[in-house]
Amino acid sequence: MKKVNDILTHLKDNSSFEKIDTFLEIKRFINILPLKLKSGIKFAYIKNNTLIFMLKHPQFKAEFKYSNNISDLKALLKMSNLKHIQNFEFYVSNSIDKVQESDEINDIKYKERSLGIFENSIKDEKLFLKFENIRKIIKELRD
Repeated sequence: MKKVNDILTHLKDNSSFEKIDTFLEIKRFINILPLKLKSGIKFAYIKNNTLIFMLKHPQFKAEFKYSNNISDLKALLKMSNLKHIQNFEFYVSNSIDKVQESDEINDIKYKERSLGIFENSIKDEKLFLKFENIRKIIKELRD
């Protein structure tokens, strides 16, 4: 019986799974970039020996095209396993990322600061009872 590690190594070395290996190398390359560059990358891919970066904002495109950053990218590229890359291209995505609403925000409970002491001088009986119910809720939350 083979170990899982042996099977995964065999799959990784198989030529039919070369795209997975390339994807992992791109991910490693992005991870070694400086934070100011890495934070602007939406995703990257390789096409015709060109590493294409899809960026989040036009400001990041200007940051990437700055000559010092291009030379840094080329230096980091030499250290990575992406040897066949000859140049870089930068594009800005025109789609907006949706911010996922967290359920945790809706579950936040605050300590009741009111004491429920107020004068209820309303003459309408329904509204009077509503205010008294509010007073009751406030006192229950305080306890």
